[in-house]
This record gives sequence, C-alpha cells and structure tokens, in this order.
Amino acid sequence: MKKIVLLILLVIPGITILAQSSDQSTTLDEKKDEIRIDAIGLIAFKYIDLTYENLLNEESGLGINLQFTLDGDQSENVNRIRRFSLTPFYRQYFSRKYAKGFFVEGFMMYAANREYDYVDFIQDPVTGEFMDVYENIDFNTLAIGVSVGGKFVTKRGFVAEVFLGIGRNLLEVPENSFISEIEVRGGIALGYRF
Repeated sequence: MKKIVLLILLVIPGITILAQSSDQSTTLDEKKDEIRIDAIGLIAFKYIDLTYENLLNEESGLGINLQFTLDGDQSENVNRIRRFSLTPFYRQYFSRKYAKGFFVEGFMMYAANREYDYVDFIQDPVTGEFMDVYENIDFNTLAIGVSVGGKFVTKRGFVAEVFLGIGRNLLEVPENSFISEIEVRGGIALGYRF
C-alpha cells in the first residue's frame, strides 16, 4: 500500500506539469501582438490604414502604421493626396489593466504626398473647349508629434481604439502649398490582440 501511495505522489505532479504545458489557451495578458485597421480612413477618405503593435509590457508598446490611398486620381474637391505614409510610434498606457485604457503616444510620420496646383485656364485647340490645367507636385514630409487616445479590449481579444494626434513637419514644403507645417494623425481603429 505504501508503494502505491508513493507512486501516486510521484505521478500526480508529473501529470499536472504535462497538463499545464499542453494547455494551448493563453490569457489576454500573455498576448503581445495586435493588428488594427482604421475604419474612418477606409470609409470616409478611401485610405487603407493598417497598424501592427507589439506590447512590451502592461504599460507600453511599440508599433508601426502603414497608410496608402485607394483613390490616386485627381478629384475636383481634393487639392492634396497623401499617397503613402509610414509611422513608427511608442505608446505609454495609463491604466491598471494590461495595455489598454488611456494612452499617450510619440510618433514620427514619413509621408509621400501629391498636390494638384492650378496652372492655367486654356482652350483646347482641337475641341475648342476651355479647361483647367493642373500640375502635379510630388513632395515628402517628415513629422514628429504626439497623440492621445483610448484603447478598449474584450476578453476574447477584440480591440477598438480612438486617437488623435498632432505633429510638426520638419521638411520644407512647396511654395504656396495647401499643406501647413502641422500634420494631423487620428482615427477609429478596430482589430485583434493575439
């Protein structure tokens, strides 16, 4: 009988260790990666705006945002198009919960822009119609700034966040440009933590 009890006492801890190591479920606090897409940019402005964030710990994360336009053609109502931007960022979270709630973010945004500058109003020699002539001006901007926002995460890892930021452009822009020295960053993003 003593041998059976001794055998059970030796086997139970081994089975417990094996069961714990084979458990594939992880808690939300153990999930360190997030992907998000900005819903407002896609719906209102025809931009794909994708974000990846790696959570360093319960209070901070590093990430990168990629944005590009789906509407590259000149529009009557659009004088400037941000064709592409790449934005690395660092976030500090101010909540007792793991990497969610209110946050402050420092970012650097590189953007490739196209602006349509009015040149002249001329008559087409073939058709006789009058038309506006625009010149495409391509230029880049580099901005450094801060954002504030809030992130909400469900128990199953669904993420929703709202944020708004402002940055100072460090590169020179074309003369008479519609762009100012200020860059704005913001959105409502939906995603998943895994």
